[in-house]
Amino acid sequence: MPISDQDIGEFWDTHDATEHGADDAVEFDVRISGQRHYFPVDGQLWLKIRALADQRGVSEAALLNLFLKERIEQLEAVQEK
Repeated sequence: MPISDQDIGEFWDTHDATEHGADDAVEFDVRISGQRHYFPVDGQLWLKIRALADQRGVSEAALLNLFLKERIEQLEAVQEK
């Protein structure tokens, strides 16, 4: 059964490598759900992004993805006219 990187992280939050023998074979499937790309953001703009994300109760990444998606849809709609 595939497990996510989040599942692996949660496991190691409550376990220690010393609990497992060095010779124990381990197999697992990992499903990576998406790719991440990093871009520099102006410091003052970042502060505004962080404040808006906090106000909405979402991560900065979620807020930026929403903003970018909406803006791209707007630009595509204008190009279709």
